[in-house]
Amino acid sequence: MVIKVFLASSSGSTAIKKKQQDVLGFLEALKIEYAQLDIASNEENRMWMRENVPGDKKPSGGIPLPPQIFNEDNYCGDYETFFDAKEDNSVYEFLGLNPPPGFKKMPYAEEEEQEGDVEEEYEQGEEDLMSEEEEELRQLEEGEEAED
Repeated sequence: MVIKVFLASSSGSTAIKKKQQDVLGFLEALKIEYAQLDIASNEENRMWMRENVPGDKKPSGGIPLPPQIFNEDNYCGDYETFFDAKEDNSVYEFLGLNPPPGFKKMPYAEEEEQEGDVEEEYEQGEEDLMSEEEEELRQLEEGEEAED
């Protein structure tokens, strides 16, 4: 079974690039084999990804953004669901893989103790990403106004 990560090699969005790197870095850290499939330079990859993300998982705009994660042809999820699985220490289940021998889920009590710190870091990271996206949008709008 091969994990397929659909990403955009030439994305102009810093937020998307960070999300893609987060997914790939985590898969590498867990030594999970995966294939990177670029949707920016390969129309076939882009169409396959769009057709195979379930309708109820597509954003309101209808076009799913990278990264999107599959186990062979089975849809696993997008960055948000990956992040949730990572936080819940359930990435193997999320990916449809058996955990390696000796893998232990953190006991619930220990998770609770550490959760506060992680949530604070996550919230700060989300704020940083949102402000970056807002800044990019503002710069684009200013550039369009300057052209007019």
